[in-house]
Amino acid sequence: MVVKSLNHLPIPTSANISPRSVSTRRYVAGVIFGIFFSLQLGRYAFDLGKNLDITVDDVTSWTHNVNAAHFCPQVTALYPQSSVNAETWTEFGELLETEKFKTLAIEKLSGLIQIPSESYDNMPPPGQDPRWETMGQVHDYLAVAFPLIHSTFSLAKVNTYGLLYEWTGSDASLKPYLLAAHQDVVPVNPDTLDTWIHPPYSGFYDAETGLIWGRGASDDKASLAGIMLTLETLIGKGWTPKRTVVLAFGFDEESSGIHGAKTLGKALEEIYGRDGLAFIVDEGGGFKDVYGTIFATPGVAEKGHADIKVEVTSPGGHSSIPPAHTTIGYLASIISELEQNPFPVELARGTVPHDTLLCYAAHGHDISPRLKHSIFKSTHCDAALRKVEDLYVSRDHWYSSLVGTTQAVDMIYGGVKANALPESAYAIVNHRINTVSSVNETAAHDTQTVSGIARSFNLTLKAFGEDIIPASAYSSSEPKGHIELSQAFNHELEPAPRTPTSGTGSEPWDFLSGTIKATYAAHRNLRGVDRSNIIVSPGMSTGNTDTKYYWNLTRHIFRYNHKNGAYGGEIATGVHTVNENIPLDHYLEMIRFFSTLILNADEVKSFE
Repeated sequence: MVVKSLNHLPIPTSANISPRSVSTRRYVAGVIFGIFFSLQLGRYAFDLGKNLDITVDDVTSWTHNVNAAHFCPQVTALYPQSSVNAETWTEFGELLETEKFKTLAIEKLSGLIQIPSESYDNMPPPGQDPRWETMGQVHDYLAVAFPLIHSTFSLAKVNTYGLLYEWTGSDASLKPYLLAAHQDVVPVNPDTLDTWIHPPYSGFYDAETGLIWGRGASDDKASLAGIMLTLETLIGKGWTPKRTVVLAFGFDEESSGIHGAKTLGKALEEIYGRDGLAFIVDEGGGFKDVYGTIFATPGVAEKGHADIKVEVTSPGGHSSIPPAHTTIGYLASIISELEQNPFPVELARGTVPHDTLLCYAAHGHDISPRLKHSIFKSTHCDAALRKVEDLYVSRDHWYSSLVGTTQAVDMIYGGVKANALPESAYAIVNHRINTVSSVNETAAHDTQTVSGIARSFNLTLKAFGEDIIPASAYSSSEPKGHIELSQAFNHELEPAPRTPTSGTGSEPWDFLSGTIKATYAAHRNLRGVDRSNIIVSPGMSTGNTDTKYYWNLTRHIFRYNHKNGAYGGEIATGVHTVNENIPLDHYLEMIRFFSTLILNADEVKSFE
């Protein structure tokens, strides 16, 4: 744009105006020029901002970046302090580096993997299905592999296969804590056996790649073996706890824990009482590189869960005289309607996904200035919150699944013969419920979505015991069929209570954060390096763990086993699919984490 000089502006001659008028006009001209210059500068900054992927508002944000850590405060690394614990911790760390211990660790995990302890959906209680008997093999193996634990801990078996261990501490005034894992694994599909690099129940260790192979290597037998080997080693060193250590190992976590953790939770509450534990650590989050920074994300919340059965019934008959739509056709239309009307994905303040993003913005080295600014601003500005949804949440499938209520049609049934019209057909829709939503809200959404289809096809509708569209709604004609919505398996679950991560009552979170930092630093010989070598952020996963049955035991539940998620270009972990594996070094770091946790927990008094 051409800017004309002020000299070209028509200025009256002195014969027509007074000196004061000239001064006034020059003042006005100066103001006009100032406004014009500011507009041009703003436009230039805007154009520059687009090129640099920032907005004009970002210019003002730099002054706030100095206080970015306010959005995600960190603690220092927490190491065992007492002379006994510090010495034990140092010796344990040195032992981890020896070939003898590495061989022992491989042996313990490999032996556990070799037991095909598969759990299946909708299994009857133990004693009524021979498939449960592999859990007995797990018990026999643990007794032989970890003899010191079985001569030191008390052991109760809950509902036949649930394992409940206790190592009673010397100080009864200290609340016990619980370490959890599960014995079962996802079944291996026989049709996939030839796609496994090493047989799924071989427990094979490849020294060349450093990988331990087999079903359960990553989920969750490395945790179970790691906990047991840590405690076996501490007992062998003559160490004894002040604070009581409790272990709980379920046996059907992969099929919702109905027979395992559910009964263990009741037994634990009977023994220790409501809010009787200092904290719980179970499988869950790990750590990985995000925006050029290593973030650990212990799970401090969980989504809810509901399996909705959608069933359609209509008169049967011979397929040679079909109606316009069969029950399967109606069901297909309902499924299509559900998938075309997903739940809204809306990021909310005060939720774990939002807090995680705040930590990314506060500590991520490579996060774009534009996204960083929007995340910080979203703490008080609704427009910025929607901007974060656009810039990040909607573009990341995993994160959008974490934020919103999801739906997945996972099971379908209908028809028994090619020439017979099916009288009924049904599908199961699996929902993982937003932490700020509920089971009832999820059911209401499905009901509303299906109602339109029901009316368009002249179908009656009953949803969760309530007649939504009765037959009387169609006065001019008979209904052509019926739709019914119900809870499929009657184990729906509300979103979990959130573990405190700031303010009053967050001491266990600080303890865990410090333990994570100490473990990460020690495993890389970084002790003494600035505490920012790993950032600990509130996190959560898209699924559920056995801890859904442990809510009454403590407010402080951490789904975290310090699993290294930084695989890069290496072979994927294969969790729930073929070629499951875990790198030996990652497994050893998990053992280091449990040893640091146990020794630190024996010294911290702020849980009580």
